[in-house]
Amino acid sequence: MTQNKLVESVMDLHTKQRQFSGQLYKYTNVMKGWQYRYFLVDANAGLLHYFLCEGEKPDGTVPRGSVHLAGAVICPSDEDSKTFTVNCASGDMLKLRATDARARQEWVNGLRAVAESHTKAISASSPPLPPREQLAVLDALGCVRSQLQQTEQADSALCRSIESAGSKFFVDPNLLLLKATSAASLHCLTQCMNILQRNQHTQQARTGSLTFLEISPYCGSFQCIYCCCRHGTKQYQNHDRRKD
Repeated sequence: MTQNKLVESVMDLHTKQRQFSGQLYKYTNVMKGWQYRYFLVDANAGLLHYFLCEGEKPDGTVPRGSVHLAGAVICPSDEDSKTFTVNCASGDMLKLRATDARARQEWVNGLRAVAESHTKAISASSPPLPPREQLAVLDALGCVRSQLQQTEQADSALCRSIESAGSKFFVDPNLLLLKATSAASLHCLTQCMNILQRNQHTQQARTGSLTFLEISPYCGSFQCIYCCCRHGTKQYQNHDRRKD
C-alpha cells in the first residue's frame, strides 16, 4: 500500500467513526476537586471538547476547553475502576472519571481509536523524527506547564491559608482582594498557556512536523515516543521515580 493510499484509508476510517459524548468528572487543579463536565469527541477532527454542561453546546458555542487526540496516550488509572487520564502530545493532561468501570472502558476504547487513527494519518505523511527546533519549543512549553502547575499549587496554598486563618482574617478586605487577584492571574496564565499550545499544534500540523510526546513516569519530563520506541526504557535508568 502506498503512502497516499494509507492516508486515504485512515481518513476513511475517520468519516466512519461516530461522534460520542457524555458526562464525565474532570479533576481541576485550581479547584482541587472533581467538577462535572460535558465531553464531546469530534472523531473527524481528532478533538476532545468539554463544556460546563450539555446545554452549553449549541452550534457556534466555544467549548471550555479542547485537546488534540493525535499522539495522545489514554491510560486507565490504578487508583480505582472509574478514573483514566488523557496525556496529550502538547503536554496537557486531563484526569477524568466515568460513572462506572464499563463506562470508563467505553471512553478509553473510543478515545484510543480516534487517537490511533489520527496518529497514523499524521505519521504516514510526516517525517518519523521532528526537527530539533520543534523539540526545543516543546521542551520550553513543558517547562512553562511545570511552572504553571507550581503556580496552581501556590494559589491553592494561599486560599487554604486564608480560609483557615479564622473568621477575623477570612473577611479581611485586603486578603480577599489578594485571593481574588491570585485567582484571576492564574486564570489568565492558564488561558495564555492554552493559546500557546493551540498555536504550536497548528504550526506543527501546517508544517507536517507534529511531535508526539509522553510524560516520563520516572522524572515527569516530556519524552518523544519515537525515541522511547528506539531506546526502550534504558533512557529512564538515570532518573528517580516521581513521588506523588
